[in-house]
Amino acid sequence: MNVVKILASTLIFSVLVACTGEVAVESDSDDVAESDNATGASENPLLTPSDLQFGYPPFDRIKNEHFESAMLQGMAEQRNEIEAIASNEAPPTFANTLVAMEQSGQLLNRSARVFFGLSSAHTNDEIEAIQVRLSPQFAEHEDAILLDPRLFARVDALHRERDELGLDPEALRLLEETHQGFVRAGALLNASEQERMREINTEMASLQTAFRQNVLSEVNDRAIVVDDVAQLDGLSEGEIASAKAAAVARGQDDQWVIPLLNTSGQPALARLTNRELRERIYKASVGRGSSGGEYDNRQNISKIMKLRAERARLLGYPSHAAFNLENQTARTTEAVNTLLTDLAPVAVANAKTEAAELQTLIAAEGETFELAPWDWAYYSEALRAQKYAFDESELKPYFELNNVLVRGVFHAAEQLYGITFTQRNDLPVYHETVRVWEVRNADGSVLALFVEDMYARASKRGGAWAMSYVSQSGLMGTQPVSANHLNIPRPPEGEPTLLTWDEVTTLFHEFGHALHAMFADVQYPSSLSVPRDFVEYPSQVNEMWADWPEILSNYAVHHETGESLPPELLEKVSASALFNEGFRSTEYLAASLLDQAWHQKSADTLPNAEGVLAFETNALKEAGADFEVVPPRYRTTYFSHIVGGYSAGYYSYIWSEVLDADTVQWFLENGGLRRENGDHFRATLLSRGGSEDAMSLYRNFRGRDAEIEALLIRRGLTPIEG
Repeated sequence: MNVVKILASTLIFSVLVACTGEVAVESDSDDVAESDNATGASENPLLTPSDLQFGYPPFDRIKNEHFESAMLQGMAEQRNEIEAIASNEAPPTFANTLVAMEQSGQLLNRSARVFFGLSSAHTNDEIEAIQVRLSPQFAEHEDAILLDPRLFARVDALHRERDELGLDPEALRLLEETHQGFVRAGALLNASEQERMREINTEMASLQTAFRQNVLSEVNDRAIVVDDVAQLDGLSEGEIASAKAAAVARGQDDQWVIPLLNTSGQPALARLTNRELRERIYKASVGRGSSGGEYDNRQNISKIMKLRAERARLLGYPSHAAFNLENQTARTTEAVNTLLTDLAPVAVANAKTEAAELQTLIAAEGETFELAPWDWAYYSEALRAQKYAFDESELKPYFELNNVLVRGVFHAAEQLYGITFTQRNDLPVYHETVRVWEVRNADGSVLALFVEDMYARASKRGGAWAMSYVSQSGLMGTQPVSANHLNIPRPPEGEPTLLTWDEVTTLFHEFGHALHAMFADVQYPSSLSVPRDFVEYPSQVNEMWADWPEILSNYAVHHETGESLPPELLEKVSASALFNEGFRSTEYLAASLLDQAWHQKSADTLPNAEGVLAFETNALKEAGADFEVVPPRYRTTYFSHIVGGYSAGYYSYIWSEVLDADTVQWFLENGGLRRENGDHFRATLLSRGGSEDAMSLYRNFRGRDAEIEALLIRRGLTPIEG
């Protein structure tokens, strides 16, 4: 239902993805959304639809002061629109109830999408203050709609008669999903229970905002300051220059700064020879949110988890996980637990084998210390070089950002789907490094606008994600304005942006989300919403083209000489594909198990703030994922995914990867990078959004249910003998 999806999910294609973990390296001036008290509310550009193509936001005209007034007015307008629907004396019809609800809240939708987009991509103190003030009001607004008994009575009446209404499949699904949304929000609760539900939702909205803001503030606050450049031995000249630039941006001209990423592991750990500095970086990273001070998140996370558990109990569910999984493709906690607990022992066993090899390497170098978490990345890279005569840094000169994007990501989409891209320099952007592209279908018709924001900065939250400023809808007559965000360190002026292989695959991954948004062809705005454990699937599939020979040869050229990536280097990459897979699978599965541990408990069994870390330790031990040298990819106090849209849902990546691996197999069986294959994938799945059941869409595409074998082979998760 369009009425409220922009509030908690404003990111139908936004929190759609908190895919990886990277963060700020520099401080930037605010190119957009700065206060300008001379600009009156009468000139607020958010109050009227943008006259730019597809309703593209007029970023050059939007100021901080515009957001709050526009969103407050938007909430008031939607309340009036909902009141007209709820008080309509005419019998409920699909048109005067469901369609009217879908059409409501256009001002709120328009202004909130821009606001939340910038609060993630280019925030400032004023935006954060607005978010703190309005978060509880958003929750109250949502509850006012979903707990309105008159509105629910109309939806419920239509739902009871749904088989006699003559609705087409998309409309019928909209009715069923809308009815379920009301019930899951508490429409069937009694008055006192609904009042408690409102209190819970309002308090959680404030706590979740505080948690996310603490994560961003502390990741910047804990950046590692180095006084002696000699300590940076092992980093490249470009990386050292970036560390110097980061320090200068902070006013620390005589020092070097290594910024932290969102994840527990940090890239510099793989290259720094100074073990003390590695330890310092690692401890700074994993201590975030739990070391005291103004950014400590233990109290926030404890309260959030208890409130979620209480809300689930009010609604008749044993846990928040049971509540949340009900409308995912997994359906039950048992299904998720089976997948994770089947994979975890094999992953941990593989990681322990890898650890033994690293310990042997340490001893061979004459060292006597035991392998520690801050040693893993450094010695695994040394072992990779020893085993495969290959250093991952050898790849970077061949992965220049613009080449990867235009000659790789875009080229693959051109070959597979027939779409083309033209840069649009006439449209305003919110930061100087952001670019906009017009996307056209093979017949020349304009499909969408695509916004790419690649570089890290202090005003940008960590990770990589996709969102839409405007979503496709036949009812609303709208076409997509879709955006991708990464956190690639910006090099010094005049230097090329060279990517790691992980950053290359992330770029392909995020564009898979953009394709899902841009190819949408549905009638109703709410039909775009898909289950959380399905949403990663199309983006994971798009990663397959990163090393597809025809695509790779087109973009992987040396940024100075223009020479193609040597075949023997690519062979080494392929040969080492499963190298360190035990570590990667274990850190991911540990985080997924931790997510489920928090969300499968009742409120009375969850810890207070002082017990958060002990709870985490015990949960990992009980799950058999407590391998000390491999920490969870995210620890609880900076695990933004599970405080946002991935609560009880971090398993989604591995769940979606089952579909992804099976789909890659389909492409291989059907000739790979062929236009016919792309057209089939687009028509049967990518264009359908959530207008049908997700697994039905998969069967329409694949011709059968997914099989897990391809995933087990990909991840090297073969059963343990004996």
